[in-house]
Amino acid sequence: MIRNPGPVAVFDLDNTLASTAHRQHFLERRPRDWDGFFAAAPEDPPLAEGVELCLRTAQERDVVYLTGRPERCRRDTLDWLAAHGLPEGPVHMRRHRDFRPARQTKVDVLRRLERERGVHVLVDDDEMVCDAAEAAGFTVVRARWATASEALKDAQEREGRT
Repeated sequence: MIRNPGPVAVFDLDNTLASTAHRQHFLERRPRDWDGFFAAAPEDPPLAEGVELCLRTAQERDVVYLTGRPERCRRDTLDWLAAHGLPEGPVHMRRHRDFRPARQTKVDVLRRLERERGVHVLVDDDEMVCDAAEAAGFTVVRARWATASEALKDAQEREGRT
């Protein structure tokens, strides 16, 4: 549903709107426990800075969510967004068995959104995603309000799991 015409604002979830700190331990072991990591996502506390930015932005722009979470997490993700009062909007998730790095999958979606509607801004915590989006010509806000996790960074880049 289009509420605000014009380009959309695109928000990442993990460590942009939702803190994953409580579930990082699932990625620090070998082998990584992906089922445990994603099963714990409904308990993510919201990140105030990201939520406030999203709510302010939604006053002027339609919001689209772009996450590396797998499609199987859709119901939990939609429930989390609603529980924390975030604006409704399409949620783009990683397709089943797509293990490309987040910097590739997300820029592919951004290009599609640009063709469909235009992209006003991407808000994301992943430096490689931000660098790739900027190189592709998108305006980026780097979400630096969450504690960075080397395990998550490695998982995003090398394993294409989030």
